[in-house]
Amino acid sequence: MTIGNSSRPSGIVWLAIAVLLLAPVGARAHRLTITSVQSADSLQDPEELQDKEQERRDREQERRDREEEARDRAQERLDRLQELYDDGSEDLDEDRYDQAESKFKQLADMNGPQTDAALYWKAYAQNKQGKREAAVTTIADFKRRFPQSRWLKDVNALEIEVRQSTGQPVRDTDHSDCDLKMLAIQGLMNSEPERAVPLLEKVLNGATCPKEKSKALFVMAQNGSPQSREILGRIARGQSNPELQRKAVEYLGIFGGAESRKTLAEVYASSGDASVKHAILRSYMIGGDHERLFAAAKGEKDESLRREAIRQLGLVHGTSELEQLYQTETSSDVRREILQAFFLAGDSTKLLQAAQSEKDPELRRAAIRNLGLVHSNDSAKALQAIYAKETDREVREEVLNAFFLQGNASALVAIARSEKDPELKKTAVQKLSLMHSKEGTDYLMELLQK
Repeated sequence: MTIGNSSRPSGIVWLAIAVLLLAPVGARAHRLTITSVQSADSLQDPEELQDKEQERRDREQERRDREEEARDRAQERLDRLQELYDDGSEDLDEDRYDQAESKFKQLADMNGPQTDAALYWKAYAQNKQGKREAAVTTIADFKRRFPQSRWLKDVNALEIEVRQSTGQPVRDTDHSDCDLKMLAIQGLMNSEPERAVPLLEKVLNGATCPKEKSKALFVMAQNGSPQSREILGRIARGQSNPELQRKAVEYLGIFGGAESRKTLAEVYASSGDASVKHAILRSYMIGGDHERLFAAAKGEKDESLRREAIRQLGLVHGTSELEQLYQTETSSDVRREILQAFFLAGDSTKLLQAAQSEKDPELRRAAIRNLGLVHSNDSAKALQAIYAKETDREVREEVLNAFFLQGNASALVAIARSEKDPELKKTAVQKLSLMHSKEGTDYLMELLQK
């Protein structure tokens, strides 16, 4: 039996079969795998795909929230440490030595970055109360734990004073003597500063207590002479204890001028102490140094310092620098900090742009929150326009919260009257119930009478 030509595979078909048979097994398998995956995807329920995508977004948001909470907890701890240090220092200034001892003990027990300073001031307060043995024990603890501390020179001077004491309550004559000496030096500074500056430098380099050194530094900072600036620069570079160094940094910021800014930049580049760098960034703000704040905001590797630089840029109204940062930044956390800086700068225009056009929903909400902190007619109108056009429920809820932050009861009442979504209407009423405004109260009474 013969097979007709019509039943025989064509030349093109034979060629296709030959190519398939001659192709590597891996290539055929790869094509089959792709086909299978595409088929599986095409069969998957679109709603199921949406649910999976939403789950992925939720997990990502939860991760960001956890990271932000961790940063907030760390910052809260640092704030608490600084609060204890400041409160203890105030107690020392007011001669409340028992309270100062308690606060510096608590600070030392928390094992933060100021522990060595806390132990010094704890021993200082104990000595002022006549607790010689307790002070000696605290000093020994300091030397055991911090043999390389920059407070060591002050601790050694304090130890000599403690061991020379009788163990009885110490009459605070040195406090008044210190005041008299400083008044005398300050008077000399006003009349003959060239004679007073060497005396102040002697106090700063000597074994006197840090409180006396701090007063000497303050008197020197008021002088403003090139010689005084040079001595402040040496202290700012770390010649003395960290507390005095931070004060010198602050005074250089107040001094201003090219030389002071140059000294601060050199200290910033060479220092490994984050607290000193934070102080320098604040001094840049005091001196209005946009350029160096911008450089730190762009290039600083330490996230905490970078955030500090961005905040200070906001305080000096560096909106053009902040806008450049926002356009090039890829980190959502840093961009959120920049939005906060726009608020500090009072730039509602940039916040409005982000609230209207930002693709990241979390950043949009952050921009809206900051708009709520701007109490102006323009920001209120902008929020109303966003609410009217917006379809995303979370964004609309953020607008309601922004109206609450503004104290804008009239906007919330208008939304509560017209909103068809029962949950959003309920949210608006909840905000009104917390505001204690006449317009909001009248509307709540109106609801009760229905």
